[in-house]
Amino acid sequence: MKKTMVDRLKTAIKRPPVITVLRLEGVISSQSAPLRGSVINMHLFEETLEQAFKPRRLVAVALQINSPGGSPVQSAMICRRIRALAAERGVPVFAFAEDVAASGGYMLALAADEIYADASSLIGSIGVITATFGFAGLLEKLGIERRLYTEGERKSLLDPFSPEREEDVARLKNIQKTLHEQFKSLVKERRGERLPTRRYRSVFNGDVFTAAKALDHGLIDGIGDLRTVLRERFGKDVDFRPLGRRRGWLQRRFGLQGADEGHWTEKMLFAAENRSLWARFGL
Repeated sequence: MKKTMVDRLKTAIKRPPVITVLRLEGVISSQSAPLRGSVINMHLFEETLEQAFKPRRLVAVALQINSPGGSPVQSAMICRRIRALAAERGVPVFAFAEDVAASGGYMLALAADEIYADASSLIGSIGVITATFGFAGLLEKLGIERRLYTEGERKSLLDPFSPEREEDVARLKNIQKTLHEQFKSLVKERRGERLPTRRYRSVFNGDVFTAAKALDHGLIDGIGDLRTVLRERFGKDVDFRPLGRRRGWLQRRFGLQGADEGHWTEKMLFAAENRSLWARFGL
């Protein structure tokens, strides 16, 4: 059938489908960003998450994830919010891991219907970790007396300035076990039959995998980059729209927050803690 002038005009002005691209990079924490670097939490990204699902002609939302993990609460909150928005708009979500999507970072990826990674990405670390220090012996050598008063016999848990107690360790391990079971349940719910049951033990033992191993364990759906995968799925003319949380001039220029957002000492300590999380994966 011969096309009319109206048909040709409609074809000429036809606008491409839209995919919003949301970058989730940094340690997951309820605290503000440290000196250099960034953090991920619900407060910082709530508005951006809403914006990601608003465009007209939206066919998908892509998550670029580069995170060694952090707060399980913030990870779960963001994951749930993304799933709720995806259900409301009826659009699929795709996650693309960069250097690392581990622990809470992998929990963020579970918000997606499909997960992809670079061949060199590190994926997994499905477990719970608590790191602390003990200074009781040092205080004794320095002649410093620790005075700790509580109302409630179980108020103090693994105080770093007091000798470690077996009952405190047992309480902590019980909390960790509960959190681990919650994490495992989410992985099973979101990955479903893609997880080979014969590999459950290695999947949930806290190990971290390269992309090929993660694919073999059912933790991801493929190896590939965002633009290639999504253009193959939605067409070469797809309109990618990057989104990111707003940052002030100081942070854009120097990686700093405003002067009123926390003490420098706190920022330095927080930056050191974040650095240690990345270092666990050689990054």
